[in-house]
Amino acid sequence: MTVARSELLDIGRGPRLRVLHWGEDNADLRPHLLVHGLASNARLWDGVAATLAATGRRAVAVDLRGHGLSDKPDDGYDMASVADDVAALIAALGWDRPVVSGQSWGANVVLELAARHPAVAGAVVCVDGGTIRLAERFADFEACWSVLAPPRFRPDLTRADLEAGMRSRNGHWPDSGILGALACFEDQPDGTVRPFLTRDRHRMILAGLFDHDPHTGLDRVAVPVLFVPADTGEQAWTTDKRAAVDAAVARLRDGRVRWFSPADHDVHAQYPTEVAQLLTELADELGPTDGTRS
Repeated sequence: MTVARSELLDIGRGPRLRVLHWGEDNADLRPHLLVHGLASNARLWDGVAATLAATGRRAVAVDLRGHGLSDKPDDGYDMASVADDVAALIAALGWDRPVVSGQSWGANVVLELAARHPAVAGAVVCVDGGTIRLAERFADFEACWSVLAPPRFRPDLTRADLEAGMRSRNGHWPDSGILGALACFEDQPDGTVRPFLTRDRHRMILAGLFDHDPHTGLDRVAVPVLFVPADTGEQAWTTDKRAAVDAAVARLRDGRVRWFSPADHDVHAQYPTEVAQLLTELADELGPTDGTRS
């Protein structure tokens, strides 16, 4: 699979962000911005972006601050700052109201974007996220961190070891998903790998997510919001997720839901063609824009 172009883009505020460009500008088809989850990277969207580009659509996937090949500042990982990064990125691309999709933490980010910057997105898609309210699950942040801190990878972990483990766990994923997940790790001179997102930055992002309540901004979201939750087979968790999604939809002006069952948390990596079809249908319903800001 070939990525059209990779660029480290100056968005006019904060860090430079690595973006992957797919397809060509098309005035008749609304563009798509694809936002990853916590400790993930732009390439988890490869399968979706390639499918969109194959239908003549423009898509850009981004490494958010601290992730992948983007700059890694020591602060600015609260939800508002990251959402403002995304708004600045859309402006830097010169786009007018794209469909903006995010997964997990990234879904909370794009929903916050729609609340803070009502004129920036044409629609928002929340892939197994957007309703995350960690403060409801944990007494305080330290309790949250004790459960959700990232694993400590063994120091001799190689890319071959990592790939073998991923293919063992996710053999039902297409190659685009496996290769995208592998891109969360950088190669070291000694032949080992480590995550691009450092543990201290992971903690700051999780703290920002803990402090974030997506429900507080729902009344300010004026654009369609499509939730794409995953039924992972964990009955209690799925029941809670269903209640959270239904509550969010009830408060939105135009809230929609499309469940995937059974599905993994990374629905977009597991079912890229099907997710791309949902994005295509939503974009076509909205109709085209002129592709630029006036």
